Amino acid sequence: MRSCFSPGNLCDIIKNMFENLTDKLGLVFKKLRGHGKLTEENIHASLKEVRMALLEADVHYRVVKDLINSVKERAIGREVLASITPGQQVIKIVNEELARVMGETFEGLRFSGERPAVIMLVGLQGSGKTTTAGKLAKLLSREHRRPYLVPADTYRPAAIEQLQTLAAHLKIGAFSSTPQMDPVSISRDAVTEALQNDCDTIIIDTAGRLHIEQALMDELIEIKKAVNPAEILLVADAMTGQDAIAVAGSFNEALDIDGIILTKMDGDARGGAAISMRAITAKPIKFVGIGEKLDALEVFHPDRMASRILGMGDVLSLIEKAEASLDKKQALELEKKLRKNQFTLEDFRAQMVQIRKMGSLEQLIGMIPGMGKNKQLKGLKVDDRELVRIEAIINSMTPKERENYTIINGSRRKRIAKGSGTNVQNVNRLLKNYTQTRKVIKQLNKGGFSKMGKGMLPF
Repeated sequence: MRSCFSPGNLCDIIKNMFENLTDKLGLVFKKLRGHGKLTEENIHASLKEVRMALLEADVHYRVVKDLINSVKERAIGREVLASITPGQQVIKIVNEELARVMGETFEGLRFSGERPAVIMLVGLQGSGKTTTAGKLAKLLSREHRRPYLVPADTYRPAAIEQLQTLAAHLKIGAFSSTPQMDPVSISRDAVTEALQNDCDTIIIDTAGRLHIEQALMDELIEIKKAVNPAEILLVADAMTGQDAIAVAGSFNEALDIDGIILTKMDGDARGGAAISMRAITAKPIKFVGIGEKLDALEVFHPDRMASRILGMGDVLSLIEKAEASLDKKQALELEKKLRKNQFTLEDFRAQMVQIRKMGSLEQLIGMIPGMGKNKQLKGLKVDDRELVRIEAIINSMTPKERENYTIINGSRRKRIAKGSGTNVQNVNRLLKNYTQTRKVIKQLNKGGFSKMGKGMLPF
């Protein structure tokens, strides 16, 4: 399954959850790079600091112990000590071992041969199961599946109403549950109804409790027996840290879960649950929730997450984001105009719209390797409202003004500013940036574009 990208992005996780861990590990590796030659002594000292940084990030102590021992075993030996760049080799080993602990590669949903395939969401009350059901339904819809939502939390009438509202918003089917109905009967009857509605995937939102209770587990076990789910996914709140790991262990023991969805990854969490969950339960983290919006559910790639934690960027996600967001036909048409120096304000606006589809500028910068460590960009706050202002200003121009910016005199600038709800200074800044962009394009046309093949723009 391909990733579903949203305005929110896993780069936010680095900023909110792993910022301290990333900074501390960065300092450790900086010291390692300073050594001309690595010895057992300085490797031990560095790994001690890595261990403390991971524990402070709320990573489970057993996971930390396993990771450090693995790194130590690989780092102290001929593989590193004989290397031309031993410091970089240690960083590579830590990156690989961190990815291994979190599962190495993404494990997608496994749909059984039975139709419809049943996905059963379980978890404690307040973990975000109901919202996650809607997010998952939207993601599956984009994958050309036909999901069907089932509100089986009869203890909370609001949850039933919320899921049915989400289904209406997504324009998909939902079972008409009521608080008086039995959750097991709801789940069983929903399978029949989903078949009648030609749906191929059922998502069951089960009840939760504030704490683990045997009555809850018994009910979930009965639902499992009744519908034979293809996937049982635990929805766990990342902000609960070590408690989330304990909860995962309990649900896994009772139900033999197939995977985990971590929610509230954009909140005030230290990231330990994301790093530890896979190692403790031996079950993969499949998705992460990074916001309240329905498109704020993303595929969890352990290898990419490891790179981000170590401040190494995430080029693959950046490429996938561009592929999912950008209009290829529009890009080719733009390329033709660029080669002919015909880049108008209309084209400029179109590119702003495309960039906004990819997410915030701050998120995109965070995906570029090395940017997170750049001193000039450290703590940089990119105002994404500027893109909105640019679009509003260009929208206030006439077609002739967008086609030929040179006719925009003082009086026209005042009119454009008033029409866009901005000021003349904003209009002047936009025109200045636009003219500078045209100059760069002109320079590229002299020595860059002409030597490049079709479809190979250098940005």
